[in-house]
Amino acid sequence: MTADAHGQPLPRRRFLGYVLAAPTLTTAAPFLSAPRAGAANPGAPSAAPSAAGSPGIPSPEITELIDLNDVMTAAALPTSGLITVEVNTDGTVSFALPRTEVGQGITTSTAMLVAEELGVPLRQVHITLADARPELLFNQLTGGSNTTFSTYTPVRVAAAVARNRLLSAAATAWGTSVDRLSLEAGTVTGPGGRRAGIGALSRQAAGLRAEQVAVTLKPRDAFTVIGTPQGRLDARAAVTGRKTFTLDLHVPDALPTMVCRPPTINGRVKSVANADEVRAMPGVTDVVTVSTGVAVRARTFGRCIDAVRALRVSWRPGSAEGKTDASVLKSLQAAEIPLGPPPPTPSVEEKFTFHFRSNSALEPNAAIADVRSDRAEIWSSLKAPIVAKEAIAAKLGLPLSAVKVHVTEGGGSFGRKLFFDAALEAVEVSQKIRKPVRLMWHRADDARQGRTHPMATSRVRIAYLGGAVLSYRQRHTSVSTDLGHGLGEIFTALAAELPVGDIGFSETFFQLSQSMPYNFGVNSRLLSETDKSFNTGSMRNVYSPDVTCARELLVDRLAGRMGKDPYRFRRDVLRDDAARAVLDRVADAGNWGRSMPAGTAQGIALHSEYHSHSAVLVEIDCRPETVGRPVRDGVAGPRVTRAVIAVDVGLAVNPRGLEAQMMGCLMDGIALTLTSSLHLRDGHFLEASWDNYFYTRQWNTPTELQIIVMPSTGDRPGGAGELGVAASTAAVACAYGRATGTMPTVFPVNHGSLSFEPKPTVPPVPPSPTDGLDHVR
Repeated sequence: MTADAHGQPLPRRRFLGYVLAAPTLTTAAPFLSAPRAGAANPGAPSAAPSAAGSPGIPSPEITELIDLNDVMTAAALPTSGLITVEVNTDGTVSFALPRTEVGQGITTSTAMLVAEELGVPLRQVHITLADARPELLFNQLTGGSNTTFSTYTPVRVAAAVARNRLLSAAATAWGTSVDRLSLEAGTVTGPGGRRAGIGALSRQAAGLRAEQVAVTLKPRDAFTVIGTPQGRLDARAAVTGRKTFTLDLHVPDALPTMVCRPPTINGRVKSVANADEVRAMPGVTDVVTVSTGVAVRARTFGRCIDAVRALRVSWRPGSAEGKTDASVLKSLQAAEIPLGPPPPTPSVEEKFTFHFRSNSALEPNAAIADVRSDRAEIWSSLKAPIVAKEAIAAKLGLPLSAVKVHVTEGGGSFGRKLFFDAALEAVEVSQKIRKPVRLMWHRADDARQGRTHPMATSRVRIAYLGGAVLSYRQRHTSVSTDLGHGLGEIFTALAAELPVGDIGFSETFFQLSQSMPYNFGVNSRLLSETDKSFNTGSMRNVYSPDVTCARELLVDRLAGRMGKDPYRFRRDVLRDDAARAVLDRVADAGNWGRSMPAGTAQGIALHSEYHSHSAVLVEIDCRPETVGRPVRDGVAGPRVTRAVIAVDVGLAVNPRGLEAQMMGCLMDGIALTLTSSLHLRDGHFLEASWDNYFYTRQWNTPTELQIIVMPSTGDRPGGAGELGVAASTAAVACAYGRATGTMPTVFPVNHGSLSFEPKPTVPPVPPSPTDGLDHVR
């Protein structure tokens, strides 16, 4: 509970905010106490353990006490008072969001919070992305489904302070009391029909000095914007091509720039045989060797590609020289933490392998940099912009105040934009040639030299006796995940990179993001990471898709051993009523257990994280003879024909946006289970673009899709952005196992067969007549 200026407790919905000294009305929220986790979190789905299906009350999971989202939120709160809402004289409201919009819809949901509490039409709220601001310590990292969770109350408090201030200004001007006024649709109305727009009142309501005030937030039952389905505010701009991404910006003299990269991962330039010759090519302005390859700056990107292909470069070996899928798998096996001796009771046990997957987003990796001797300015889509600014300043030997980092909207991320590789590279090129650059990675660059989700194995053992589960053990072994973005600032970023600190950081991240939703007695999950020779990063949902997929497949096997239905078994052993509710909804809506032809089947799975729950039911067709199935090399791929998703995130700020998130999660899950992976051969990946890196295609997406947003409960939202990936991955895997009669243990299931001719290893690769076409493995 927050206290007022005299130390007296404030009511539950009453908070302290600030009116800041500014020409127009500018408000902020100060430090707020962090929400408590689990059942104690007012907005979280119920986390009260249930003993149904198994004797005894289980001990609480660590994530029921505190999870990664809680840690990130608590860390961000002390600087939340530096995030301001401003009422402009034209009647619009501005808010610079200290997070990054990469298509997840947070600019719309944030605008909804402001519009709700301030009493203005949604269209009058303008959300921009804040530049890198080191003073926003821990408050400028976009990840972990944390944006709405952590900004929900601070944004509303700042908007509520503005609302009260506007009403007070009108009351003073009209000689009346505030309780006789109302603010609706951006207009203050008073006795006698008096009316004034918020823009006209903004200067009167502005503060001459910073002033602390108390506000009462709207009660849940008074909401008219929050909780109602809203279309994306940027939808029209997106479909008409008017959205501005990094490469759409006009920065004077920032010419197109690309890099000729090594044939193996992290190789280095040994020598360039024809730099002068390439420099003399039409349109080329500069050729320079950098730490990642040979950079070419030219009048157009087409000229850049021609120049890069003309370069004759000798390369030094890379960090993964000679490595293959098989050799990496062998190193993972050597690093596995033992499960311990077999239990004296019956058990089910299996080991699963998850191959490398690309973090490449639809938008090419890009950045603009203008580096001068005494200053630098950078534009890029960055999910950890403070770390980027601090690292760039250190690299250039400049004070932080001399480095400006502008955050642009991004065309997707999948975790890719937690890293600022393109920005750092653009800075290096600009510094060396002393000219502004507009750098873009080729499609092949990100598949072969970019960030990958690490290859991993997961071994699971579940011991049982009769109808009771006695213990659950899982040992997850992975190529090291680069968590060098830390919590969004340089201190934790450096800690995550230390030779020993990274182990503790990864294990902490792992334990605070994983949970056991079932009453499985004594359970443990441990992480072991090895091999730092790859450029890795956290794909959407980080460890959870692999960990949950392995668990849910073993749950299916266990149900079979016990002679129980997979859905009924899960329902009986769930610890949480909210989780049970989402499972029941998908089973009911999906008509679980219906009769289906041989070679087709249903699969069901559940995942809980960050005070939220999701359940997914899918139907899959694995029959080779299915009419109309795309076929390549004589092999037909499995197709998900139907999916039902139920999701409970406590309070859903924008149900329509949540539905879109779940749709994307499902596409990720289908890809991770069936089609998407990178093949490692002799120190490089064979995939080189989207025509042979097989993300979910139109042909294998379900023709029937139902997304159920559970009724909002409580006063706060839970995490949502990554919630549906793990459950979707697992549900598709379970359906595949039931349809084929064999549990899949290697993912994606088609990794063993290479259905494309690898392109040359010196990118940018030559164009292919099939580039961009929708192919099937």
